[in-house]
Parts: sequence; structure tokens; C-alpha cells
Amino acid sequence: MDSYELLQNSYKKILFNFLHKKNEQSLYDAQQFSKKVLEENVSPEEIVSIHLEVIQELYPDLPEETQESFQFLLEVMIGYGMAYREHQILRNKQRELESEIDIAADMQHTFLPQEIPQVDDLDIGVITVPASKMSGDYYHVIKDVNGYIGVAIADIIGKGIPAALCMSMIKYAMDSMPNELLPPSELLETLNRTIEQNIASHMFVTMMYASYNHDEHVLYYGGAGHEPGFYYNKQADHFSELYAKGVALGISRDAKYRQYEQYLDEGDFVVLLSDGVTESRTEERFLEREELTDLIRKYAHLSAQEIVDNVYRDLERWQGLELRDDFTLLILRRTFTKST
Repeated sequence: MDSYELLQNSYKKILFNFLHKKNEQSLYDAQQFSKKVLEENVSPEEIVSIHLEVIQELYPDLPEETQESFQFLLEVMIGYGMAYREHQILRNKQRELESEIDIAADMQHTFLPQEIPQVDDLDIGVITVPASKMSGDYYHVIKDVNGYIGVAIADIIGKGIPAALCMSMIKYAMDSMPNELLPPSELLETLNRTIEQNIASHMFVTMMYASYNHDEHVLYYGGAGHEPGFYYNKQADHFSELYAKGVALGISRDAKYRQYEQYLDEGDFVVLLSDGVTESRTEERFLEREELTDLIRKYAHLSAQEIVDNVYRDLERWQGLELRDDFTLLILRRTFTKST
């Protein structure tokens, strides 16, 4: 006796007991039967087919219309069974993809600095929050053998796993730089050649990179199509745009980048950010850049980390707790010299 006949006989016995006894045991047996057919991967239409055959055997004199109604139900369940199996296949694929994304997101998190290097005359604060599991934003903070600080903030145009792979490439390339920081123009040109050779043609990376010379108190910086930052003059209580012209990384292998410089007096700071900050919005409007600088000024008396944390908190609340794009905000401030 094959498995189908065994199922048919088992179902016949259960159905007969239910129709004639209608007790709790027969309902319990039906539940156990359901578990068994689920384990054996029996399709819904097969169950209906078994039911029809058993009914016809137990009650051969059923009206023709009733028997035909079961045939109709069988056709319906065949369609349902096919759709259900397709749904299960898609659901399993979705679970596999979500699992892969979770792994990639965990891996992506390890690409970010685990701690910010400490320098006597600098205060650095940074916050990065992805809009979804995978982020397109990246930042890098490094101290070289001379104690100079290099900071980078980048936005990878492209999401998901490809962005995570691109991020790993950027981190590896930056970690492989010489022990002494390269000038921003040279670093961007080096990264551009690496990225252009290794990413898909539809992807590119915007970046702002800056290095701070604590002997001269000068910030040298360059940009590759990235969102302009800000320079805050403490004495004048004034924000000005920190703009650096340059084509995004990965578009043209032979791209050249200019280098800019900004002297930082005590209390002055620079703000580097991703477009997820400046493009914060509600249903009605986008955030104005002047509104952003006013918000930063509101917390300028705090530490750099407290500034970025408070700005993020306020903008998150302003947007109704709905982050629409990856958010990264970095502040580098020259501290006041301690009197002896």
C-alpha cells in the first residue's frame, strides 16, 4: 500500500468517526492528521482530492450537484496550491536575502572606526545613522605618525550589498595609505583610481576629505562631488560654506582634485555631513541650510559629540521620527589652549 492509500484510509477513518460520533477525539485526530500531511508536504489540492474520494466511497448516493461542487472546490484548490507554493518559494528567498542583508549590515558596521583618535587641541564628534539596515554613508578618522588627523566622509551612490562591498574597498584603500597623511588632493586622486577600476559603471562615490595640521592649526581639505560642509568662526559667531569642487570618485579615471585650506582659531570648528542631513524634510518642506546652522549654533557651547547628538535628536523629532536618508554628521573643533 503506497503512502497515498495510507493517507486516504487514515482520512476515511477520521472523517467517518467525526460524522458519526462528533466527539472531541475525532477533532483531535483531525488536527494530528493535519500535522502529518504538513510534514509529508502534501498539497492542499491533494487533501481535497482525498476528501472527495472518501465522500464518494462513504456516500455513493450523494446528489450529483454536491459531487460536482467538490470537483469545483478541487479546481479552486489546485489554483490555490500553485499560488501557495510560489508564495512559499518567494518567502524563503526573501528570508535568505534578509539574512544576507543582516550579515552585510553587521559587516558594514565593522568598517566604521571603533573609536575616535584623541588629539590634545582637537575635539571630534560624529554620529551616523542608517535610514535602513544598509547604509550608503561612510566616515573615516585616522591619526598618522606625526599626530595629524585625517577625516573623511563619503556617500556611496547605490544601496544594499553593493554599497557595503564598495565601503569595504574604500576602508581597505584608506587603511593602506602611508603612515604619513597624504595631501587631500593626492588622496582623492588615489582613491578615485582604485574605485573607478573596481565598481560598476552605474555606481560612484562622493567624498569630502580633510587633514588637520596641529602645528599650523590649518585644515587642508578637498572634495569629490560631496555635500558642502561648514566652517564656524567662533569670534565672529558666523558660519560660512566649506565648499570643495571636484568630480565624484569612480566617474573619470583621470580626474584631478584641488586642495583648499582653512585656518582654525581657538573655538573654531568645521562641519562635515552627508546629504541626509541637509535634505532632512517633513511632508511639507526640506530643511534650509540656515536652519541647520542655527541648530548647530544652539548647541555650540557643548562638546563636539554632544552637538552632533543633539542636532540628530532634534532633526529626527522634526521629521516625525522618520529618517528618510542615511544621516552622518561630523564636527572637528580646535579647542582652547589650557593656561599654565
